[in-house]
Amino acid sequence: MARKETAADAANAGRLKQIALTYKMTRKADPKIGLVLAAVGIVTFGVFLAIGFLIGHPVYVGILGFLLAFLAMAIVFGRRAERAAFGQMEGQPGAAAAVLDNIGRGWTTTPAVAMNRSQDVVHRAVGKAGIVLVAEGNPNRVRTLLAAEKKKMARIVADVPVHDVIVGTGEGQVELKKLRTTMLKYPRVLTGPQVTATNDRLRALGDLMSNMPLPKGPMPKGMRMPRGGRLR
Repeated sequence: MARKETAADAANAGRLKQIALTYKMTRKADPKIGLVLAAVGIVTFGVFLAIGFLIGHPVYVGILGFLLAFLAMAIVFGRRAERAAFGQMEGQPGAAAAVLDNIGRGWTTTPAVAMNRSQDVVHRAVGKAGIVLVAEGNPNRVRTLLAAEKKKMARIVADVPVHDVIVGTGEGQVELKKLRTTMLKYPRVLTGPQVTATNDRLRALGDLMSNMPLPKGPMPKGMRMPRGGRLR
């Protein structure tokens, strides 16, 4: 019994520490987060307390208002923390891959299936919506990478719909914070077994890291990337 209580206490302490770290990170990008949360909590609690006095049950409604105020603060904090995190990730190499890794169940992500010497990169996600190629980098260069990747996949998954997304803030691009929502909006056209079969066929293509002919041991100094638009 004592061991269970100790484990529970440790888990609670870990969650509180994580919340504190998240708050500090959010405050750096959103200095007004403390005032916003306080305002949300006070207003929510105040509204319910006033309703409680009007109907003659200030204690019961006040308790409900306190709980709902806490819930409202948690929701606002979560959304602003997410926005701050995306703001810090925006423009960073591999940011889209991090979002894809947390898109949810039903999706299989393979990062860096294609890359060029300018470090423009294409990631691949497979789910019931089909195949989604997500590109990061210069829009003009990544279109070449996307076209080459589609042509290569067409030889083995011609019957599976393929979508492509370029992450960015320009015209025709999808902002990093909207990437997950955009992918979840695609219509589901594949069954579970079809998704598994598609992943099996694509596994033969591998990814960038598994196909690179890296030597054993430490990487030689002065090693250069191969010439050409792609690493593979």
